[in-house]
Amino acid sequence: MEILQVLKSIWEFFATYILQKAPYMVGFLTLLGYILKREKWYDCIGGTLKAIIGMLILNVGSSGLVTTFRPILAGLKDRFDLTACVIDPYYGQNAVTAGVTEVFGKGFSQVMMLLLIAFLVNILLVRFNKYTKCRTLFTTGHVQVQQAATAFWLIMFAMPALLKNDVLMLICMSIILGAYWAVGSNLTVKPMQELTDGAGFAIAHQQMFGIRLGYFLADKLFGERKDKDGNVTRKVKKVGDLQLPGFFSIFNENMVCTAVLMTIFFGSIMGIIGKPYFVENQGLAEGTNFVWFVIDKSLHFAVYLAVLQLGVRTFVTELTASFQGIADKLLPASVPGVDCAVCYGFGDANAVTFGFLAGLVGQLIAIAVLIFAGSPTIIICGFVPVFFDNATIGLVANEKGGLKACLVIPFLSGLIQVFGSAFIAGWVGMAAYGGYLGMFDWATVWPLFTIIMKYLGYIGLALVAVILLIIPQIEYRRDPKGYFLITEDYEAYKAYKNEK
Repeated sequence: MEILQVLKSIWEFFATYILQKAPYMVGFLTLLGYILKREKWYDCIGGTLKAIIGMLILNVGSSGLVTTFRPILAGLKDRFDLTACVIDPYYGQNAVTAGVTEVFGKGFSQVMMLLLIAFLVNILLVRFNKYTKCRTLFTTGHVQVQQAATAFWLIMFAMPALLKNDVLMLICMSIILGAYWAVGSNLTVKPMQELTDGAGFAIAHQQMFGIRLGYFLADKLFGERKDKDGNVTRKVKKVGDLQLPGFFSIFNENMVCTAVLMTIFFGSIMGIIGKPYFVENQGLAEGTNFVWFVIDKSLHFAVYLAVLQLGVRTFVTELTASFQGIADKLLPASVPGVDCAVCYGFGDANAVTFGFLAGLVGQLIAIAVLIFAGSPTIIICGFVPVFFDNATIGLVANEKGGLKACLVIPFLSGLIQVFGSAFIAGWVGMAAYGGYLGMFDWATVWPLFTIIMKYLGYIGLALVAVILLIIPQIEYRRDPKGYFLITEDYEAYKAYKNEK
C-alpha cells in the first residue's frame, strides 16, 4: 500500500506540476530524449534547462502580445462590432494558449503531448517508407509547436465527441498531424532537389502543399516548352535578369518588416477607433500625443513577437536535438525536412523579395474585399505568412516558370491566405482570440480537413488519414524508379531523367 501511495503521489505531482505546465512538460520531453540518446549527464541537464527557460521566455512574449493586442481588438469590436484576426503562426499559437481552456476545457500541455505523439507517427511513417513511401522527417520544431496548437483546436472543434476521452483524442489527432508532417514535407522533395541541385533536404514548414502546387502551376502555365526536335518554343525570363533598387532590402529584416506592417495595419485600426476610446477605456492620458502612442503600441508588437520567437528557438533547438539522434538511427533512406528559409540560399535571391511583395499585394486586396463586403472577421497581415509563404513559393515558381510565375502564383497565394483564414478562423472561433496560423496549407488544406471531419465525424477523420497516406503512393507510382533515387543519388537521378 505504501508503494502505491508513493506512486500515486509521484503521478499527482507529475500531473500537477509537469503535465499541466507546458514549460516543464517540454523540459521533461527534452530530458527523456537526451537520456535515450545516452548523452552526458551535464548535457542532459543543460539542454533541459534551456528548453524550460525557452518556454518561459515564450510565455513572456505571449503575455505581452495579449496585454497589448486585446485592447485594440476590444476597441474594434466595441466600435464596429467586428472581429479582427492577425494571420501569423505566433499569434495563432497565442490564440490557442489564451482560449483552449476557456473554450474546450483543455490545457496547452496536451498540445505538447500531441506534438510528441504526432512526431512519433511521423517517425514510424518514415521508418517504414518501403510501404508508406514517406521519405522525410519533419524536424522544424517551432513549426511543429505552432501546428500542433492549431490542429488541436481545429480537430476539437470538428469532433467534440473526442473531448470525452483524452487518450482517444490525442491518438486521433496525432495520426492526422503526424501524417500531414510526413506527407506534406515529402511533397517538397522534388521541388527542393531541383532548386538546390541535390542538396538533400525537404521543406518542413507551413506551405508544403503550396510549394508543390506552385511548382506544378509554374511548370504547366509558365514553364519552358520545347518541340519534338528540342527547339525551345516558350522561353522563361527569370527574376535574376532584373535590377532592383536598394531600398527593397528593408523587407529582408524580420523585425523591421514586422514593425512596418504592424504600424501600418494596427496604426490604421487605432486611428479609426480614435483617441477618445483609448482615453475612456484604456487609461490613455488626455494630453498624450496620439500619433506617438500609436507608433509606440505598434512597435511593441514587433518586440513581443521577437521575444516569443527567441523563446521558441531556445527550447525547440534542445527539443529537436534530443530526438534527432534517435531518428537518425531509425530512419534510413530519408532526408530531413527543414525550415523554408534554408532554401533561400539557392536559386535566385531576388525571387524571394518578388514573391513576398506579390503575396503582400494579394493579401492587401483580399483584406480590402473583406472590409467592403462587410465580413464579420477582418484579417490583418502578419509578417511570417506574407513573407515566408510567398517568398518560398515565389522562389520555386521562378525556378520553373520565371518572372511571371514568381509574380502571379504568390499573388494568388496572398488572396488564398486571407480568404481561407477569414473563413476558418471565424468559423472555429479562433478569430475571437486575435490570431490564426494563416499560412498557405492552413488556409486551404486544413480548412478542408476540418469540414470533412465536422460533417462526417469518425468516417471523415478516417477519410482525411486515407487521403494523406495515399498521396505518396500516387507520387511513387508515377515514377517508381526515380522516386527514391532522387534522394539517394541525385546525379544518378538526373542521368536517369535525361535518358527518360
